[in-house]
Amino acid sequence: MKVLYFFYHWLIAVPIFVVLTMLTAITTSIGSILISYDFFGYWPPHYWSKLTCWIFLIRVKVKGKENIDKKTSYIFVSNHQGAFDIFTIYGFLGHNFKWLMKKSLEKIFLVGAACRNAHHIFVDDSKIAAIKETISQAEDTLKDGMSLVIFPEGSRSWDGKMIPFKRGAFMLAAEFNRPVVPVTIEGSYSRLPRFGKQVSPGLITLTIHKPINPGPKGLNTKQLMAQCREDIESALKEENKGISSGERPK
Repeated sequence: MKVLYFFYHWLIAVPIFVVLTMLTAITTSIGSILISYDFFGYWPPHYWSKLTCWIFLIRVKVKGKENIDKKTSYIFVSNHQGAFDIFTIYGFLGHNFKWLMKKSLEKIFLVGAACRNAHHIFVDDSKIAAIKETISQAEDTLKDGMSLVIFPEGSRSWDGKMIPFKRGAFMLAAEFNRPVVPVTIEGSYSRLPRFGKQVSPGLITLTIHKPINPGPKGLNTKQLMAQCREDIESALKEENKGISSGERPK
């Protein structure tokens, strides 16, 4: 079976994925410019993500959808195990959102332009003025049921365990008094880890935890960050709990 999947992966799945990605990026860009960046920034990538999982024989199981309301604006914070986290959230979260993503991703051919035209938020934390602009964009985004999705680790896990969180997502939640929803992705590391070259078919589980409301006075940022990390970790397998070593597995 492994030999068959190897040929299927490289000769069928990967070429189809490349074509789908290009078509989705072009559709997203044109639709966002001419019609609606909220609609085209979500629905074409939503189906692209579902098709990608299907093509690579990835099953996604979702838990906790009842915990969120489509009409409410949230800040979703998720662990980042592997490359399929993007497809898992886009395809199966079930809530319209904008990504808060690294500025460097804007350079990806076609995809970067699509993200920019769809009004996803690029983060450049090297300049004070850029950070202020990010806060302003986030404030404009968190309206009318539109949400933000952030990977507070900042990059993919090295070994399946979580990297220490950065404070940005939780500072935004406190700043705008928006509920934070911890999200656990389990299984993505096994499907395609940080240093992997080929997808492994199998199951990914997406767990949507109950929202944490900062309240009128707001929560201490460290408390909020710790509570979200605890909730996310609670749905991980034992071998993926704890702090990442920060080193490439041997």
